Amino acid sequence: MNYVLWENRVADYLKVVAAVVGGVIVLRILKYVVVRRVAAWANKTKAPIDDKLVNSIAKALLPLLYLGTVYVALGCLTIQPDAARAIEIVAKILLTFLGARFIIAVLVNTIKYYWLAKEENEARERTVRVLMPIIKIAVWIVAVIFMFDNLGFKVTTVVAGLGIGGVAVALAGQAILKDLFGYFSILFDRPFEIGDFITVGDKSGTVEKVGVKTTRLTSLSGEQLIFSNADLTDSRVQNYKRMERRRVAFKIGVTYQTPPKKLKEIPGIVEKIIAEVEDADFDRAHFHSFGDFNLIFEIVYFVCGNDYKKYMDVQQQINVAMFDEFAKRKIDFAYPTQTIFLPKP
Repeated sequence: MNYVLWENRVADYLKVVAAVVGGVIVLRILKYVVVRRVAAWANKTKAPIDDKLVNSIAKALLPLLYLGTVYVALGCLTIQPDAARAIEIVAKILLTFLGARFIIAVLVNTIKYYWLAKEENEARERTVRVLMPIIKIAVWIVAVIFMFDNLGFKVTTVVAGLGIGGVAVALAGQAILKDLFGYFSILFDRPFEIGDFITVGDKSGTVEKVGVKTTRLTSLSGEQLIFSNADLTDSRVQNYKRMERRRVAFKIGVTYQTPPKKLKEIPGIVEKIIAEVEDADFDRAHFHSFGDFNLIFEIVYFVCGNDYKKYMDVQQQINVAMFDEFAKRKIDFAYPTQTIFLPKP
C-alpha cells in the first residue's frame, strides 16, 4: 500500500478508484430515485415537453456529473504539471462537448414542442428542419470559441477577424441577406402559410412554396408568381384565408317613378330576403342617394367564412330573390335612360 508509483502511493490510487466508484454508485442511485420520480411525474402531465427535458437531462447531464466525479477524484493525487495540464485540457474538451450536447437537446426539444406539438403541419415541420442545423451550428461555434478561450488561446483576434469578414460578406450579399431575413421573418411572424390565398399589390394567388430567397404563388389564372421575401415583408399583404367572415356591400337602383311608399318598404324587403339566406348576416339597407337616372339603395351584409364560391352562391341567391320580390311588388329596377322634353309650338 505504501509503494510509491509516480509520486503517489498505491493506497492513494485505491482511494481515487474508490472515490470514482462511490461517486458513480451515488449518481446511479440518484438517477434511479430522482430521475425516475421526475419521469413518473412528467408522464402524468399532458404536455410532452417535460418528458423531453427529463430524457435530455438523463442523456446529457449525467455524463457531465460522471466527468466531474472523475475530475474531483484525480485532484487527490500528486500529478506532474504536464500530466495535470493534459488532464485539464481533456476535461475541458469533454465538458464543452457534453455541455453543447445538453444545450442543443434542450433547445431542440423546446422548439419542437412549441412549434409542432400544438399544431402540426407541413410548413412548421419544414421550418423546424431549417432551424435545427442553424441552431446546432451556432451552439457548436460558441462552444468551440468558449473552449479555446478556456484553454488559454487568444480568441479575441479571431472573433474580430470574423466580425470584419462578416461585415464584408454582408455588404457583398446585402440583397441576399435581406431576403434571408425576410424568410425568417415570414417563418416566425407567420403572416401567411402554404395554402393561404393572399394579395400583394395588384397580384393575387395561393401560396405554393416559401423558399430561402423567394416565395411562389399560383394565381387564379394558373401562372406562377414569384416574389422576393424582402418584397413581401415590405409590402401590405392581404390574407383572405384568415378572413372569418366577408363583408359585402352593393348597390341597386330603382326608377324615379317608384312611389314613396314603396321606397320606404325596400329596406325591409331586402332585410327579410337576406335573413332567410343561410350563412348570411344582414347589416343594413338605406336609401343612399339620387343618381342621374335612378334612386340608389346601398345594402351591406356579411357572409360567414372565407370561401369565395360560397360568397358568390349567397350573392346569387339574394339577387334572384330580390328580382323576384321586386317584380311581384311592381318595383322597377332602373337602367340608363334619357328623357327629352319638346315644347309645343
